[in-house]
Amino acid sequence: MNQPKSKLESKLTSVNPPNLRSTIVAASTMPWQPTEFPGIEMKILYSDDEGRSTILFKMAPGAVVPLHEHTALEQTFMLEGSLEDAEGRCGAGDFVWRPGGNIHVAHAPDGATFLSVFNRPKRFFDGTKFFTAAGETG
Repeated sequence: MNQPKSKLESKLTSVNPPNLRSTIVAASTMPWQPTEFPGIEMKILYSDDEGRSTILFKMAPGAVVPLHEHTALEQTFMLEGSLEDAEGRCGAGDFVWRPGGNIHVAHAPDGATFLSVFNRPKRFFDGTKFFTAAGETG
């Protein structure tokens, strides 16, 4: 015999159709993937055909992201270490956002782990193909 659901169980029952349900990403068990840049690894947590992405990055001490332009808003939350550019230093627990049109070189003198959210792909001035067109990777 089925027992009636408790109030908590009723609240935890999904009311969404399959195409609108949450997607849980087990980031802690995903392997780190290499990038085009020495000493930089990533876990792509979300990406879509319009160029939006959410990526967990890990940079080895001294690693550098070469000169690039953010073509739309970029938001980064620092988990460990620090990320630096000509405009300042962002350390663990800090948040930085850059508007579209921002151009910089970023480096992690002591290493870093951070979460970045991109509204559109970046443009690298050296021609590197890394999330430079919607859905395209290096």
